[in-house]
Amino acid sequence: MPYKSIDELPDGVHHVLPKHAQEIYKEAFNSAYDQYDKPEERRGDADREETAHRVAWSAVKKAGYHKGDDDHWHKS
Repeated sequence: MPYKSIDELPDGVHHVLPKHAQEIYKEAFNSAYDQYDKPEERRGDADREETAHRVAWSAVKKAGYHKGDDDHWHKS
């Protein structure tokens, strides 16, 4: 389900990403959730929400963030 604010993001996202990356994640998730509403538009057996989370993580990585040794994400 789409997120209205970054405060609604799952703990596994909210506690490891900096604020700007959370905003990227939320926008990418919401966009992908709308875009991949039909099963034939998704890969394999992934459901709509799983696909949206994958797209959101990809967007964070594409924006230059990486996971550090401290398990938090940092801008490259």
